[in-house]
Amino acid sequence: MLSTYKYPKYAYVRPPEQSGADKKRYPVVVVGAGPVGLAAAIELAQSGVPVVVLDDDDTVSVGSRGVCYAKRALEVLDRLGVGDVSVGKGVSWNVGRTFFREQEVYNFNLLPQPDHKRPGMINLQQYYLEEFEIARAKELPNLDLRFKNKVVSVTPQGDGATLQVETPDGIYSLETDWLVVADGARSTVRRMMNLEMDGKIFMDRFLIADVVMKADFPHERWFWFDPPFHPGQSVLLHRQADNVYRIDFQLGWDADPEAEKKPEKVIPRIKAMLGDEREFELEWVSVYTFQCRRMAAFTHGHVLFAGDVAHQVSPFGARGANSGIQDTDNLCWKLKLVIDGKAPARLLDTYSEERTFAADENLMNSTRSTDFITPKSKTSLTFRNAVLSLAREHKFARALVNSGRLSVPAYLTESRLNTPDTDTFEGDMVPGAPMDDAPMQLAGREVWLLDQVGNRFMALVCVESPTDVSADQLAAFIALGAAAVPVEVVLIAAKPGPAPQGVSVLVDRAGRFAERFDARSGTTYLIRPDQHVAARWRGFDAGRVQAALARATCNVQ
Repeated sequence: MLSTYKYPKYAYVRPPEQSGADKKRYPVVVVGAGPVGLAAAIELAQSGVPVVVLDDDDTVSVGSRGVCYAKRALEVLDRLGVGDVSVGKGVSWNVGRTFFREQEVYNFNLLPQPDHKRPGMINLQQYYLEEFEIARAKELPNLDLRFKNKVVSVTPQGDGATLQVETPDGIYSLETDWLVVADGARSTVRRMMNLEMDGKIFMDRFLIADVVMKADFPHERWFWFDPPFHPGQSVLLHRQADNVYRIDFQLGWDADPEAEKKPEKVIPRIKAMLGDEREFELEWVSVYTFQCRRMAAFTHGHVLFAGDVAHQVSPFGARGANSGIQDTDNLCWKLKLVIDGKAPARLLDTYSEERTFAADENLMNSTRSTDFITPKSKTSLTFRNAVLSLAREHKFARALVNSGRLSVPAYLTESRLNTPDTDTFEGDMVPGAPMDDAPMQLAGREVWLLDQVGNRFMALVCVESPTDVSADQLAAFIALGAAAVPVEVVLIAAKPGPAPQGVSVLVDRAGRFAERFDARSGTTYLIRPDQHVAARWRGFDAGRVQAALARATCNVQ
């Protein structure tokens, strides 16, 4: 048991199906109460969809497990209501340093731009995130969180799925229109459905040691190649909450996993790294191998897969939980529209298309990182060490150093939901891009752009002043907001002024929106509920917005 954390125990409650209640069919059932399953359940429940979550345990994950949560995932967690508490507890950082033997050869900054709400990354033990998400889930009256409910069979049907669920009171049957599977890398549901994952298993082993110690190390990521305290291998150090430090030691494929977890093997490695004088307490130890692979498709009829059940990567780059949380962000708004009858079921095909694209990007980067960190031949090792030696002095070599390309959101530029540009723009905010943040003013108070968008379609229309809006434009704005799939129009004003009735105004007080979105008066952006750009134009035209909306929701005939 951890010395810095007390595991909560969540009460088992006898399900209504086993208490004599009438049989009920649920709109959505989520399997798995990890970070990804809980994120999906919270987002759906917040949007008004009743959700049942099934988990076979009654507490949070054991050990730190997922540690690093990137800026994009934090922005999603903000919209789920757990961003502030996660950042408040976690260790924020932007700078990473890479060492070769005893010298630093390379460093990077995840957030070189000013004026973003969230840091590039936080380090937070997974059990904290799960605890925060569970607390949020319990606040939502239409979210039924069932612990000690183990799925023992799944029967997919044309319009949903039937599950057999085992509890301390026996087995009961559950029917759902949509099943979201987020039960992790060892998924029982995926196995029950005879679905495979393709990819590569890496022949190496790593030791994770969570160590409690008081140290004044900066809030940075440190990675060593061939350090004197662990020669011939690599080591990674992260600081987490509660003065817990996560240390990853490369062991090699021949290492005995059970022997390496014993304190008499772990403690000497840590002392070699920290010195004999440094006091520490060993809190949690695990040995792992890793894989880079994914399912061929994430949608199988009315059964939808998200997170590690759908794709697995090496831990170098923090691409696991971060990509899983982005899966749910992509999935849930589409599922909500389909459930409400406002989009055809084929919209969910684009969930698989977009997130397999993102998964392939993660797999590529993860595989390249792993090949650099664990070279498999003498030639590869010689090349890697030459790169590291040259990187101390030469910029070109630093671009080749790869201690784990860290998680960034996917630019969904190939998505069929995008409306291609017809006007000329500069910068990164292309159709398919995840939005940049910017400081804004709303009714005289300081706010962040990303806190004001998301969870619905929005049209951001740039004006010099809110008073520039004509009566005809205002009528068009109101009509867009009243459509079957509403588009909320928000004015992005260069200078403050009275807001037109029924329309919000954000003032670009620092000019960051204009800078990052290459915006001027008339520029219009259509934003998806997951804060990705769907379309953009140099002038507002309600017809073009409606056409782009139809494309973004698969409502084009």
